[in-house]
Amino acid sequence: MTEQILKLGIPAGSLQEATVELFTRAGLHISGSKRGYLPQIDDDQVSPICLRAQEMSRYVADGVLDAGITGYDWIMENQSDVVEVTELAYSKSTSKPARWVLAVPDESRVKKPEDLKGGIIATELVNVTRNYFSGRKVDVKVEFSWGATEVKARLVDGIVELTETGASLRANGLRVIDTVITSTTRLIANKQAWKDKFKRQKIESISILLNAAINARNKVGLKMNVKKDDLQSILKMLPSEKSPTISSLADPSYVAVEAIVEDKVERTLVPALKRAGASGIITYPLNKVIH
Repeated sequence: MTEQILKLGIPAGSLQEATVELFTRAGLHISGSKRGYLPQIDDDQVSPICLRAQEMSRYVADGVLDAGITGYDWIMENQSDVVEVTELAYSKSTSKPARWVLAVPDESRVKKPEDLKGGIIATELVNVTRNYFSGRKVDVKVEFSWGATEVKARLVDGIVELTETGASLRANGLRVIDTVITSTTRLIANKQAWKDKFKRQKIESISILLNAAINARNKVGLKMNVKKDDLQSILKMLPSEKSPTISSLADPSYVAVEAIVEDKVERTLVPALKRAGASGIITYPLNKVIH
């Protein structure tokens, strides 16, 4: 082991599996995360620790951890003074931001937040919810919920609950009144660790690799051979993020063209390219795309 170590927090719980998968695609392999709080990573300069996302920002702010991955919602809930290194567009179910929403039963007469004046709101996100109602000058009592918050919607006046798709709320006969806060996953750093040359460089390297893995998601590489006479018409068909790479071939009448495209485009683009004269078409998955 080297003397310079970065203490990195990996979120345990619902975000854990998606995080470990993301690290793997980034080329950082975490093992043993399902069996304990001290998993292994194939980088002897990083010491990973699994902690709940709810408390991650507090440990990073206090310097117990040098860096960690958590949601913007918990940074705000804990009022943690940390460096937000980068936004990571992934979550446990989708790549869309998660929302903490104010919800009531379908049969409730409540139509807007102001209708809850004098009522009781159950949530795990107590501080953010209090600030939300305070900003609207609506006097409510906010109570901490120890999980299963959706079940309590008919015991209190309303709930503030996390949702990505809204399916669970609908299944429980609840309707959304408003969005309290929108949250995405963040890589955060301790302020003192960020000033340390080694630790900052290590955190920035992890940030680059994780974002590269996210950018590669839902994209494929595309290669083909094209007659020079057909090149301009083929190039107009390619939705490449930048100008495609064009290389000479042994046959002077052909060139090789390479580009990156969305995988949802591939199934219609490849047959169209074939009909337009392209040959030797190859598509392949991507691990990382660095902009």
